[in-house]
Amino acid sequence: MAATTTVPGVSRSRARTATGGRERALWREWARSLDRPLTSYYLILSTGVMLIALGLVMVLSSTMVNSITETGSAFSVFQRQLVSAMIGLPLMVIASQLPLWVFRMVGYPAMILSVALLLLTAFQGTEVNGAIRWLEIGGLLIQPSEPAKIAFALWGANTLARKEELKELTEWRHLLIPLLPGCGLLVLLVLLGSDLSTTLVLLLVFLGLLWVVGAPGRLFLGMFGLVLGLAAIVIAIEPFRMTRITAFLDPGADPTGSGFQSLHGLYALGTGGIFGVGIGASREKWGFLPFAESDFIFAIIGEEFGLIGTLLVLGLFGMLGYAGLRVAYRVKDSFSRLAAFAIVTWILGQAMINIAAVIGLVPVTGIPLPLVSYGGSALIPTMIALGVLLAIARQEPQAQKALAARGPSWVQRALSWLGLENIVASVQKRSGSTSSKRTTAPRPARKSQERGSRTGAKTTAKNNSGPVPAGDRPRRNRRR
Repeated sequence: MAATTTVPGVSRSRARTATGGRERALWREWARSLDRPLTSYYLILSTGVMLIALGLVMVLSSTMVNSITETGSAFSVFQRQLVSAMIGLPLMVIASQLPLWVFRMVGYPAMILSVALLLLTAFQGTEVNGAIRWLEIGGLLIQPSEPAKIAFALWGANTLARKEELKELTEWRHLLIPLLPGCGLLVLLVLLGSDLSTTLVLLLVFLGLLWVVGAPGRLFLGMFGLVLGLAAIVIAIEPFRMTRITAFLDPGADPTGSGFQSLHGLYALGTGGIFGVGIGASREKWGFLPFAESDFIFAIIGEEFGLIGTLLVLGLFGMLGYAGLRVAYRVKDSFSRLAAFAIVTWILGQAMINIAAVIGLVPVTGIPLPLVSYGGSALIPTMIALGVLLAIARQEPQAQKALAARGPSWVQRALSWLGLENIVASVQKRSGSTSSKRTTAPRPARKSQERGSRTGAKTTAKNNSGPVPAGDRPRRNRRR
């Protein structure tokens, strides 16, 4: 019997080749999964739900001590956040099933309502923690500046989309009017309540809309400089904001005063290490870290879940931003592109400001972490914005075909079970009629081009086969 000899180098190279082949196959499979029609929709839905669930868990963990001290129950603050999430969830689902013309129509009245509520807050608002940002309606405290974010995003996207459809964005005045006055009015009313953080978010959305619509570089840089100048003036005229700047530069100079919150946020992150101290085992929430459930909830996440938990949160926000930008890139109409980018700019910009303040990269601004921090006034509008993103994701060309192949959605079936088929039919008819008006305009030109191409093909074929007889030569004035 012949003996077999194995060469170690050859066997190792074959093993590496096989391993590399499997890795490439997995990579190709993952890349193919991203090209599926509803990938953007499910990415937005899954990341949004995970962030909301994480927020509920962390609100419960960070408020248990204060809730027991104030009410005797560890779940009092958590129950309010849970009620807000239960209100926002059906609103998010309903928004995800609506046609896009509804959001275009809602933008103007939502903007008017936001201005009215902010005016009412400026004159009859309730002062909380030294700032007049809250309005009491029916025994409930709401913060009108939070729904103003989604109102401005939808109104601004509709305004620029209408101008783009009318080919009016070639001049700078059409880019800025009425977008700049509308943003300026909201910023002025928000600043009356000493809310600089919301002002920064509104200005970020304004700059994002200008960037997407293709504003000239000089105009964009001018608006960016205007925003920086406005922020510098607002900081300079308020003494407590200058105190925050000095505390940011050297928090150890006043460890029991202006630098107290920043230092204890860093203490929480440092205590957590890589894997954290365990859920519910935070030490900073025992009265050491102010606003642990809202402004500094990221520090509690880092303390209880460690570096792994903070990277998970960053990954979820990154995935949400990727899916939103993917939707903005793939949709065809102007409003969908602008609205998707405005919402992504709002959510990601606010998250970046909050996280940067916690880790000490920017001064403390008092802005919540979207979908995670405590506060129904911030959670419900953000969940509705996620519903708008989901509705836009359903308008991707391949997603529309996939949804049409599935048949009626569960919302349409539920309405039909309730005997409301006419509502579904009217919504479908109206959305279909608006889309048909946009797509039927260029068809005659397309048909004429096809007829011209067929005529040219016949003439070319005859010329290739030899001289064309006089009777077959095309006449320009011949009637067809």
